[in-house]
Amino acid sequence: MSIVAKALWYIETRYVDPALSLDDVAAACDASRFHLTRAFGVATGRSLMRYLRARRLTQAAQALAGGAPDILAVALEAGYGSHEAFTRAFRGQFGVTPETVRARGHCGGLELVPALRLDRGGELPLAAPRLIGRPAFTVAGLSERYTHETAAGIPAQWQRLAGHVPDASVTYGVCEDADGGAFDYTCGVEATGAVPAPLTAIRIPAQRYAVFFHPGHISAIRMTWRAIFDRWLPASGLRATGGPEFERYDERFDAATGHGGVEIWIPVSLDDEDRVCA
Repeated sequence: MSIVAKALWYIETRYVDPALSLDDVAAACDASRFHLTRAFGVATGRSLMRYLRARRLTQAAQALAGGAPDILAVALEAGYGSHEAFTRAFRGQFGVTPETVRARGHCGGLELVPALRLDRGGELPLAAPRLIGRPAFTVAGLSERYTHETAAGIPAQWQRLAGHVPDASVTYGVCEDADGGAFDYTCGVEATGAVPAPLTAIRIPAQRYAVFFHPGHISAIRMTWRAIFDRWLPASGLRATGGPEFERYDERFDAATGHGGVEIWIPVSLDDEDRVCA
């Protein structure tokens, strides 16, 4: 069972619990917060916690349309500590107030968020990765924070980088954990000395990696990420450590056409090693 399928099942069976947190879902899936949110976003195109909030608000809207007499009680059940906080979130999700939906007595016109079903279609062939160790290194580049809903802005970030390192033969796209299900993405080059402004430097620790190759067009790379998270990792006997993951673009990749292939580096460890270190 894939990590995302586990997360969806766990959320759907417990999202009415206002105390349910990202840490709870990650623990139930035996995964780090970062690995879970990355896998969830790749598979669904949504941030996990935003999906959880949307499911709670959808349930609240249905309860109000059914005539729930106490809006504060509905708010508390949805995980909000006050009528005001609930109303702000509800209006942000649906564009109307809770009172309006209760008065209407139906959810017509609201963009409700139904339970997601993980479609396992498109079983992309995935070649076995190389398992290698790599010493620590530094990437210098441009960094931005994204959610999985805003990640469409990443190509524009690469365009900005080209103005700073126009002749780079090898570049990196590094994903790191950030709070609230977001992630920090740095596109850049390996640095060996001082890093000039406006570039920033991030340190990638020494790590063992599973290195995959995405041979197709860059626009389809999400399919390879999903195949790794959804099929390869659960069957591999390895686990993602939750450290920085990165794509490596070398001389084979043609930025003008999007063809040539990309390496995907996932930091991994053996389950037995985790138990020994725990």
